[in-house]
Amino acid sequence: MRRGRPGAPPRGTAERTLTSVGPGPAAGRPEDEDLGERSGTTRPTTESDRGEASRLWHITLSVSGAEAPLREVRRALEQLAHDHPFLLTSRYANDHAEIRYWEEARDLHDAAAVALRLWGEHRSTAKLPPWEIVGLEVIDRETYHQRIAEGYGPPPAAPVGVHPF
Repeated sequence: MRRGRPGAPPRGTAERTLTSVGPGPAAGRPEDEDLGERSGTTRPTTESDRGEASRLWHITLSVSGAEAPLREVRRALEQLAHDHPFLLTSRYANDHAEIRYWEEARDLHDAAAVALRLWGEHRSTAKLPPWEIVGLEVIDRETYHQRIAEGYGPPPAAPVGVHPF
């Protein structure tokens, strides 16, 4: 899966985007590679070889900074939701905000990297406040649903949209 964000790339990335790539047919099995090379044949790729090409991760991104007019913060978060359509919900105040959404990525590292870039990459296009990221939680789908079932963690993101704290 190729994940790119609209707008100018952040400084120093030279148009790089994160890419989640599933493992190849012999990922993690060098002995299979050696066997295929020696025999001149390769083993066909099966579903189990692909493993988890991508998974869903629940992201909670917290940002804060100098106070900004509430109307501008709301408009910026609504624009971010428009630019990044899989945002579930955003909560905001004049000096901080929390964004919750699902991200599809190969592993936690990819999901976290994309989440950490979200605010900066959309800062100019959505006219987001110049706040910094102060918190990030990335959990897999199973953990998210387990927490909800056990009564821990945040309630499911409903209603969807941009709301004040």
